[in-house]
Amino acid sequence: VRSNGTLWCWGYNGNGQLGDTTTTTRTNPTQVGSGTTRAAVAAVFIEAPDDVELLFIQRAAAPGDPWSGQMAFPGGRHEATDADSFATATRETLEEVGLDLSPARSLGSLDHLDGGRATNRPIAVSGHCFWLPDRPDDLVLSHEVADVVWVKVRDLLDPDRYIDYLYPRTGMMFPGIQLDVPHQVVRG
Repeated sequence: VRSNGTLWCWGYNGNGQLGDTTTTTRTNPTQVGSGTTRAAVAAVFIEAPDDVELLFIQRAAAPGDPWSGQMAFPGGRHEATDADSFATATRETLEEVGLDLSPARSLGSLDHLDGGRATNRPIAVSGHCFWLPDRPDDLVLSHEVADVVWVKVRDLLDPDRYIDYLYPRTGMMFPGIQLDVPHQVVRG
């Protein structure tokens, strides 16, 4: 995101993840349309007794919500009061699960991805990574969140958990990672 508010992306684009409505890999920055919605998520890591764990939320089931029931990182749409995508990620995490990331260590940001394939409109999602020394035990879930799950990184890397996931909204198959609860699949 440039200082003028425009969004520019580049890199591998084989699945349309850059949000420029193509699957053309871009070696130079390419502006993503002015109608692009911006959003941000927080990937929150903690050190657990026998592994590093990563926070996921399961979105609440809601009619008309294209992400209803899905596993995700906490986060959401950019608001005019957000200074940048980092502010969006921290605000949304606080709103969705009551987790204040101000004492967390920022580990950096990830490349923007297109999160709008379920809606057929561009949504540029910025990811920000955080490290907490301990698991917070006082999470308060908003109406948007059905559950929170701390997932061991080794489980995410376990090929025995890799599945083909049928996304009910579209009937399309996506790669996924099966978590311990049958209806909890990290898709993508």
